[in-house]
This record gives sequence, C-alpha cells and structure tokens, in this order.
Amino acid sequence: MDGMSGYPPDDDRPHAVVIGSGFGGLAAAVRLGAKGYRVTVLEALDGPGGRAYTFRQDGFTFDAGPTILTAPHLFEELWSLCGEDFRSAIDLHPLDPFYKIRFDDGSEFSACASEDATRAEIARIDSGDLAGFERFQKASAGIFGAAYEKLAAEPFHELSALLAAMPDMVRHGGYRSVYGRVSDFFRNEKLRIAFSFHPLFVGGNPYTTSAYYCLISHLERIWGVHYAVGGTGALVRGLVNLIEGQGNRLRYNCAVDEILTRQGRVNGVRLATGETIDADIVVSNAEVGHTDSVLLRNAPVRGRGAGALRQSMSLFVWYFGTDRMYPGAGHHTILLGPRYKDLLGDIFTRKILAEDFSLYLHRPTASDPSLAPPGCDAFYVLAPVPNLASGTDWEQMAPLYREKVAERLEAVMLPGLRQHIVSERLMTPLDFRDRLRSTDGAAFGPEPLLFQSAWFRPHNRHADVDGLYRVGAGTHPGAGVPSVLCSAKAVDKLVPDAAQFQLMRSV
Repeated sequence: MDGMSGYPPDDDRPHAVVIGSGFGGLAAAVRLGAKGYRVTVLEALDGPGGRAYTFRQDGFTFDAGPTILTAPHLFEELWSLCGEDFRSAIDLHPLDPFYKIRFDDGSEFSACASEDATRAEIARIDSGDLAGFERFQKASAGIFGAAYEKLAAEPFHELSALLAAMPDMVRHGGYRSVYGRVSDFFRNEKLRIAFSFHPLFVGGNPYTTSAYYCLISHLERIWGVHYAVGGTGALVRGLVNLIEGQGNRLRYNCAVDEILTRQGRVNGVRLATGETIDADIVVSNAEVGHTDSVLLRNAPVRGRGAGALRQSMSLFVWYFGTDRMYPGAGHHTILLGPRYKDLLGDIFTRKILAEDFSLYLHRPTASDPSLAPPGCDAFYVLAPVPNLASGTDWEQMAPLYREKVAERLEAVMLPGLRQHIVSERLMTPLDFRDRLRSTDGAAFGPEPLLFQSAWFRPHNRHADVDGLYRVGAGTHPGAGVPSVLCSAKAVDKLVPDAAQFQLMRSV
C-alpha cells in the first residue's frame, strides 16, 4: 500500500478511514478525531452529506434529504467534543407547529409544541380522546426511557444485550405495532393516524413497525422540532468544519471500491481509481448491503446477509422553486390521500405503485427566505413509494408521476403551481440505488421490523472483520438523524482511544 493519506510523515497517530459522509459518517469522524485518531473521510459524491446532500441551482438551495431536526443535543455533544459551542455555530430555530397534517377530506391537525395547544387540537377533532392522550403521554414516555435512553446508543453486537432488553420490550408492548399500540389510547381514526404515522419518517410502516417507535412522538414532545438556518446543509457544513478543525481530512469524488483485509482484519481501502490508503480501522457509512456484498467481496464474510434483509420503502422526491411565494403553506405539511392503510400495504407489502399517494411538502422558505431568490419559494415534495422490488420503470414513470403530484398540489395547497415553477429536479428509487448505492433503491436501509432491529440489525462492529465498524441507517439503532448520530456514539464506545490502540498494536 502506498499509504498516501495526505498527513505529515511524522504523524504516527492510528489512521481511521470513514467511508461516506452522511450524518453517521461525519459524527463518527468527529468522535474518532476526539479519541486521538487521524481521520480521513472518503466520499463518492462531489460534496458531503450523503442523503443529507445539498443541491444548489438557479439561486435556490434544496436539502436533498432529512429536514426535521428533533434531538439537537446530539449535535451539541459533537461540538462539545471539539471544545466548540453548537449554538454559536448553528442558528437553530424551534418550529411551532412542528407540522400540519391535512386529511383527504380537508380537515387538519397541527402537531403543536405546547401540550395545551395539542389538547385543543385533539378536542377539536374528538374531545373524547383527551383522556387517552394523557395515558398515551405516559406510555410513550416509558417507551422512550426503555428504548431510546437505555438502548439507542448502546452497541447491540452481543446476544446478552438483547436478552437483557426483553423484559422492557414485553412490558412496553414493543412486540406490537405502533398503530396497534396507539389505538389502545385513541378511538378516533384521524387521531390514531396523527399519533402513529411517525415510523414513516424512518422508512417504517406504522402497521408493522415495533411499538418502540412510539418514542418518536415523545422525542418531539420533550425536545421539539427545529430548523437550522441555511437548511440541513448548515449542519453538514458545521460537522465538516469540526473535522477539519481537528486537523483531519475529507476527500470528495473518492469512491471506495474495496475494503482491504489481511488475516481477517482491515488494513486499508482501495479507491475506484486504484489508489490504496492504509488504515488501522475502517468505519463504513456506506449502505450495509453494499458494504458486505461489494466492498468486502474478497473478505471472509459469512452469508453476506445484510443485503438479504427486507428493505424499507423508497421515495419519489420532486425539488422545485417558484417565482412567487405561497404563504399559506407551512414549513412542514403532510398531505394524506384518500387511502391510508391500504396505500401502505401497496407500498410495503404488495410492492405496487398505486394511482393515489400521500405527500410530505417541505417549504423551508417559510422560515428561511435566504434559500430562494427574493419573492420566490423553495420546496420539495416527497411521496413514499415501493422500492425497486416493485419493478416500476422509473425512467418512464418519473415525469408522469411528477405531473400527478403537481396536479394534486395545485388542487389542495399551491394554486397555479405549474405556471410558476422556475427550477426543478427529480429523485426516484433509481437515484437511491445508483447514486447512494442503496439495495433495491430503498431510502432508509433495512425496514425497521422487530426482527430487523437491535441485535437482529447489522451490528455496529462487524462480526467477521476485525477493525471494521458500521454507522448509518442500516445498522443499530436505525434510520433517522437521531438514530444515525446514535450509531456513531455506539461505535465510539467500541473503538479504543488512539493511545490504547497503539499500545495494543505494540504488544
């Protein structure tokens, strides 16, 4: 190996290579830097972020992926590790309401920051469910304590960790679905949907995802929903600055072709260009199926089962800018279609691209006009769709689907939309497969089913390759910004400090 890492020859710190610069990879790089490693982050794209990449065109700024920030303390920890103040670096604004749900009949539910406002919203729909809301609050708090506070950032590579967690899982009904558990507390179908749809944020079906994901509702309640001025990309840039401030490096347009091993242990990576880089440890933020089946194709990996897991749904995403503003549209709006349960069955189980859809509309310029030219609005709208196991020909379908989505938006929220669009781009399941190397074009990695979670999910420490670790949506604890940041915390607990590593290496 040439070991051409770009560091001074006398820098003898152990070298950690991070593959991918999504939130999980960036957070892992910060934590490894704080442990004394020299770190090189290798990114196949031309800029950082992975699923949180930022598109800029025609004066508009579009966040490609995650837009809802619910646990700012996880970012604060990373800044603190570098001796920096997160709030000084990132201008974070709380949102209220968090989002608005518009049902197909035109009625609405606003998820509000205060409990009193939430109670008023519930009473407006069905006052008989107020008592159930109080009981749900207690139940979701219990789930949050058991699933998030105890488990989210803990490595789950030992079976004993699963056995220790089982009593809590039984006590809190984790073996049931989110929708089923929420239905214990609410009788009104609209409220059942409003308090159970959250698994869709992480690629899960509320009718099959473990009730442990009721914790998302409580997480919103205690920490709120926030927006970073400048968009999610501001958080990505902030993490990049932390890594570079530690004296470490990021390299773009550097696709990793293979993780190299010797006698069952990582010893470097080979890039698509043929360049090799030596490494003492490797952290893969690449999709788990791609890591096992492609990057480790010549390594002693048993079964390569990560790619065989049941994959999550995918997304159709349309980014567009308008030459006028739509003040009636909020920052986050969920537009439900005429079907709910059956549509989710089409997406997750039957793998059918249905004629109808539900939409999430993101209008960041409602909070931050700097993301568009004066007098303009920036949007993205996404529709959950089946992954590529559906066989849909997205090259043919994309423009047709875009037209149907535009028609729906014009009818319910954005009048005259098509005549005001001045910039746009599309992202389909093909982009998730080809650009982000996602199995079946899934947008969130393996589906968050009970038996694909915790110990059953690909582990943060690779079982077959010593010195290889995983972060990101495909590993424990799962998809969503808080979870991928927690995956980096789990790796932090598994990797020894650089000084300890050097001592172990010298023995």
